[in-house]
Amino acid sequence: MRADRLVSLMMLLQTRPKRTAGELARELQVSERTIHRDLDALSASGVPVYATRGSAGGVALLDGWKTQLTGLTRTELQALAAMSATPGGLSDLGLSAPLSSGLVKLAAALPVLQQPAMEYARQRLHVDASGWFTERESVPHLEVLREAAWQNRKVSLTYRDFDGKQSRRTVDPYALVLKADRWYLVAGTEKGPRVYRGSRIEGVRQRGESFERPARFDLPSFWREWCARFAEKGARYEVTLRLTADAEATLRRIRPSTEAPRFDSGQVADGRKTVVVDFEREAIALGQLCEVGGGFEVVEPASLRTRMIALATGLLAAHPDTSTDAPAIPRPRPS
Repeated sequence: MRADRLVSLMMLLQTRPKRTAGELARELQVSERTIHRDLDALSASGVPVYATRGSAGGVALLDGWKTQLTGLTRTELQALAAMSATPGGLSDLGLSAPLSSGLVKLAAALPVLQQPAMEYARQRLHVDASGWFTERESVPHLEVLREAAWQNRKVSLTYRDFDGKQSRRTVDPYALVLKADRWYLVAGTEKGPRVYRGSRIEGVRQRGESFERPARFDLPSFWREWCARFAEKGARYEVTLRLTADAEATLRRIRPSTEAPRFDSGQVADGRKTVVVDFEREAIALGQLCEVGGGFEVVEPASLRTRMIALATGLLAAHPDTSTDAPAIPRPRPS
């Protein structure tokens, strides 16, 4: 409803001194034209909103002006109730208890008639974001990073990349992001903002010097754009396979659904199909193919085929068949 959007627009303008129409449009998921119409409506109703031009311009409220709106909508109460049940990664930061106490204080500050509605919503909506049979990644330096980001202090990182290469670097910790139970550090570097996976940070030392955050840096916008770029990069490791229909079906189930369009099917011969599958790295290809178990052959690249043969040979050597009536297990053919 437009009335709810106008209230949200006022609250957004109160939380930050100045925002552009584009930022407001993305936040409220409407067009910039709609934002301009809403600003005109606020101004006509007596809200002291104004706009300035230029590189440092934007939309703002008159200094010192604040709305006296109280109370929450039904959907806002439902959202708060769900948040109270899912502190999630905040426990990693030592913030789950402060979240709980803060929500209690917020509930107490609600109008008397709305306080029972909070408990009503809490008993009807519960969100458990944890996965089945999975362990959270260990990020032992999370609190140090949080404190450094909060105080705008530079840090020295010891970081190990996906391929196991360790490096040391000094960065500006802008923020921490939790995505699907995995923590990431968004940091400023000489080459611009970069993202580091929290579990690969092996050491952190907070430095004495501070840094200045870019005036135009907006964390939610940056994260959305970074995730979109990451998804568009595509895989970088092509594997040619010859496999049965059952093995293909298993591989499709193992691979994330977002990678399905890169599963290119080829011709069928002797009941097996030749396909070209893109993986991100050789190690990921090896792991996913091991999950398939059988019914496939790696045709190319030769390096992956060699690793599969070595792995299969090692497993056969470690698990000799001691039964006398079991059929012979075929040994892998050399490449």
